[in-house]
Amino acid sequence: MAWGNAVLSDNQNDVEACLAARGYEVGISTGGTAESTSSALFSTVASRGRHAMSTKCVNEGFEAIVGASRDLREVLDLVRTVAPTDSTALIEGETGTGKELIARAIHEQSARRDRCLVKLNCAAIPLGLLESELFGHERGAFTGAVTRKIGRFEAANQGTLFLDEVGDIPPELQPKLLRVLQDGEFERLGSTQTQRANVRLVAATNKDLAKLVAHNQFRSDLYYRLNVFPISVPPLRHRSGDIPLLVRHFVRIYSERMNKPITWIPIKVMEELIRHSWPGNIRELQNFIERSVILTDGNTLRLPVGGLEHAAELDSLEPITLEQAERHHIRKTLEQAHWVVGGPTGAACRLGLKRSTLYFRMQKLGISRVHGEPIVA
Repeated sequence: MAWGNAVLSDNQNDVEACLAARGYEVGISTGGTAESTSSALFSTVASRGRHAMSTKCVNEGFEAIVGASRDLREVLDLVRTVAPTDSTALIEGETGTGKELIARAIHEQSARRDRCLVKLNCAAIPLGLLESELFGHERGAFTGAVTRKIGRFEAANQGTLFLDEVGDIPPELQPKLLRVLQDGEFERLGSTQTQRANVRLVAATNKDLAKLVAHNQFRSDLYYRLNVFPISVPPLRHRSGDIPLLVRHFVRIYSERMNKPITWIPIKVMEELIRHSWPGNIRELQNFIERSVILTDGNTLRLPVGGLEHAAELDSLEPITLEQAERHHIRKTLEQAHWVVGGPTGAACRLGLKRSTLYFRMQKLGISRVHGEPIVA
């Protein structure tokens, strides 16, 4: 392949400076880390001839997000569209895809950027405390309520409230959430006084809310109120072309944090990372790179022995859809055929398909060569 051995360059000029200003980062969970490392992008140089890999500067205004794939650019275009409004946005995607970063981007691109962004993970709060966390409580409202507490809606007044894992809100609380979304009104626990809050809501979920509605596990009227502007964040396996950018970004973060002079990523290492399906998405990739940096002694990135193989075994136990199975099979066949589509030894012949049919399936399933070289017809 044409990746060559990737070199981590310290020169922040031309392509590097442009990437540092306009790069993507999806999956860093804390804003502080993203801000402190947004300028840590660097060039990739092929070992054969030391020719710099060309990378387009895209998506200005999203300095905390790393990636250049079409799917990611489409997501950020949706963010640009909805952010200036006060409309509710529903971010859907698998765990670890960076939904919180998208929510933060919506807030930072909105007119409320100078106000606070308040976050709450609905799945992490016990049922008995979730109502108090959302709406607050008065002193004596329940055992242990020794002082008045301001809820998240009240704290986010004039700002943005991000409710993560909104699909885990219990049915008994859903009518109260619907009311505050429609009217901006609520009462603290233990109070009869109505409070008002001007809050822009951004919600996220890794569940299929429409399916929950069909099974009477989620209120349909609340779902329609949340689903004003849906944004679907693609899993990492659907945008494998972003993996090299993310790998180099995370290597730079952890090598600097651990004072390790890692400047070299071998071609085989990068290819292994690109081929892996990453069921845990960017969060899994980030943690894996951190472990790899810990194990690296010299200046060349070293992967944990058996790390990816073990993850692949765990991944194989998970159920997959027919579309995922088809995508995996076509990609493997293309790799075996060295990305030659036509001819007696090409991928189309091996799959028993017409060349035009294979091109159509590749386009529909989002299959392309990760390093940008043309596919041989």
